[in-house]
Amino acid sequence: MSDSAFIPQYPAGEAESPQHQDMTMIQTRIRRSIWKIAFATLLLMAVGSATRVMNAGLACPDWPLCYGQLVPTQQMNLQVFLEWFHRLDAGLIGLSTLGLAGSAWWYRKQLPHWLPWATTFALSLILVQGALGAFTVTELLRFDIVTAHLGTALLFFITLLSIGTSLLPITQSPSHPVTPSPYLPLTAAIFVYIQSILGGLVGSQWALHQCFGNSELCTVMNSHIIGVVPATLSCIAVIFTLWRSPDSPALARKLGLIVGGLLIAQIFLGTATFKLHLQVETLTVAHQSIGAMLLGTLVVITASLWRSTRLPLVDLN
Repeated sequence: MSDSAFIPQYPAGEAESPQHQDMTMIQTRIRRSIWKIAFATLLLMAVGSATRVMNAGLACPDWPLCYGQLVPTQQMNLQVFLEWFHRLDAGLIGLSTLGLAGSAWWYRKQLPHWLPWATTFALSLILVQGALGAFTVTELLRFDIVTAHLGTALLFFITLLSIGTSLLPITQSPSHPVTPSPYLPLTAAIFVYIQSILGGLVGSQWALHQCFGNSELCTVMNSHIIGVVPATLSCIAVIFTLWRSPDSPALARKLGLIVGGLLIAQIFLGTATFKLHLQVETLTVAHQSIGAMLLGTLVVITASLWRSTRLPLVDLN
């Protein structure tokens, strides 16, 4: 695929034209919408985690309404609120993504040709996620559906981040073709994603309690513990590679430091959650949320490096 498939190119001298200004404004508006939806999705996953650890997954016994109402005021308590707010946020994200995809197709002539298709893919994930959310309730929190629900949410989240990063303004092309390969942070992101899914399995099956209490599902719990090793080592490799390469994009280098901070926090939260047997709900929610942030940061690094390796070189001599 040509570079123009990823980076919109404009003829020299057109930068100040009204047409170019309109294209830039449309692209900026769409990019900001994407970041807002991504933040709402991160909040949604945090609320979803709180809903699970607070045993509120079935606080609303029906779907899509709650006790047959849009706002169940009479039945409202903390558990009902968590499940109701989770659905409210999901609905708003769904409508926002529908509007995003519609805008991308409406302004497709002023946008990179891949953008309408990418937003359509994001919209398709929303439809799958909505169906999984319904099945989560109707199938009474079946663990495989709950885990798939989390996995799809994470996939939607990183899809938005990839699109948003690809739309960031281009300030300068690299002068040397030594930008680190995007495949290392991509590998780290895959390991973290798998680790997140394993964590979802541990939570949806209450594997930690089952293993300590009845010596059951220890394989599931141990898989999540063992998964810490490749995820951690690959993240450390990303940090080291970015900072030993002076030509790494500034965004990627800064995000490398964030990866280090998130990794330390995640290991601490994971250890504390394990030691306390999931008894402190805020730690469990923070553990999943930091994991999603770590995954998202790695994806943004991957996308930024991918763009850098495909920009035309500039002769500065």
